[in-house]
Amino acid sequence: MDSALGTVALPAALAVIMFGLGLSLTVDDFVRVTRRPRAAVVALALQLLVLPAVCFGLVVVAGLEPVLAVGMVLLAASPGGTTANLFSHLFRGDVALNVSLTAVNSLLAVVTLPLVTNLAVSVFDPPGAGEIGLQFGKTVQVFAIVLVPVALGMLVRRSSPAFADRMDKPVRILSAVVLALVIVGTVLAERENVAGYVREVGLVALAFCVLSLLIGFAVPRAVGVEHRQAVACAFEIGVHNSTLAIAVAISVLGSVELAIPAAVYGVLMFPVAALVGWLVTRSARSRDRVPA
Repeated sequence: MDSALGTVALPAALAVIMFGLGLSLTVDDFVRVTRRPRAAVVALALQLLVLPAVCFGLVVVAGLEPVLAVGMVLLAASPGGTTANLFSHLFRGDVALNVSLTAVNSLLAVVTLPLVTNLAVSVFDPPGAGEIGLQFGKTVQVFAIVLVPVALGMLVRRSSPAFADRMDKPVRILSAVVLALVIVGTVLAERENVAGYVREVGLVALAFCVLSLLIGFAVPRAVGVEHRQAVACAFEIGVHNSTLAIAVAISVLGSVELAIPAAVYGVLMFPVAALVGWLVTRSARSRDRVPA
């Protein structure tokens, strides 16, 4: 991808999105997690431990080429995207829990994303593995593009809540537009190979998306988490921050090919999340109509 886009435009766009996320957060959002310990612990365990393991299994079974395998794991290690909150709102989930989980996940990703990505690099050993690992210097870059804008957004919200509230809708729209542009740019940069990449990674990305959403809903329900919180967990776990994964792949790791799985996932996750949300909502309504 063009160096100006990869080193300047994409990190700047992601910084704006993460700043917008910070505008929606307060310290209470982090504290709130302790008030919903079961839902939060289950969701975080699924996000940080189960999903990367599921992703590793999928790419091994599918026999993905090493670079695309690492790209899929990089996506799996990325926290939930801001649009998870929107999906949760549309399908009657606990949006406050989504916001709290997004806050905590974004914080933890500074540590977990490099760890999981480096593990994938060591397992799949793609060409140029020494160059695409997230060593300390590159981990600092992840810290800069994730936490610094979020912290600045939180500071702005603390000093001017009214401004933060006014900016909520424009930032959500901007996030969707930026994700679309990033996906288009990534695809164009690899246009000669994109058809092959989609054939190779499309089914894996689709399977991972479906499994993420279903695991995110079914496991919390199985351990006694109430319906609205389980819906929130499903979207937080299933709607990954594709923009972050693409930005890390291109801007930090310098590989457009690594970004292809996140770009494909970014296209698939919206219709799949909408379908799963509709099915879960319909199932809940049917259950509520059944006489005791």
